[in-house]
Amino acid sequence: MRALCLDPVADTRRTYRALVDAMSRPGSLESVSATPADRAVLATLVDEEVTVRTADDSLGDALAAEGRRREAPIDSARVIHSTGSTEGAIREAPRGTLKEPSLGATVVYRLEELGDGAATTVRLEGPGVRGSRTLGVGLPAAELEAIGDAQADYPRGVDVVLTTTDRLACLPRSVTLEVI
Repeated sequence: MRALCLDPVADTRRTYRALVDAMSRPGSLESVSATPADRAVLATLVDEEVTVRTADDSLGDALAAEGRRREAPIDSARVIHSTGSTEGAIREAPRGTLKEPSLGATVVYRLEELGDGAATTVRLEGPGVRGSRTLGVGLPAAELEAIGDAQADYPRGVDVVLTTTDRLACLPRSVTLEVI
């Protein structure tokens, strides 16, 4: 993982732990020691068997240098990386089946803002959220509505990982989100 500038054991282990914590508590912010967080997440989730879609050429080249890039279109990629809004294309991402919901994609967003003061606020409800939780997200409202559409048929849907330089938050397919 030298091309990704990450320690292949320590950084991926810590990132995995942050992902597990964030998935189990949707909307909570978790720190990631390896930066930028989106690279750490992709290094943790992507191997030579996982299809990936990224718009970031340098990240794609780094994955290829590690033998980890199996490029796929957005409608069949298991991991989708976006450097901001997908312009609603997340609706085309694989959502799995009723029998195999785990075949749904994981979408990793690289954002400038996450948490208080971010452009758009969402309210989350569902497993892992006591009552409801709000989260500021640096995405346009239309993209967050597209995420909601892609998660509307639970247990089918997509899992979303929102990242900044050193933090991440997750919106698993099990939550309901409302743009407020």
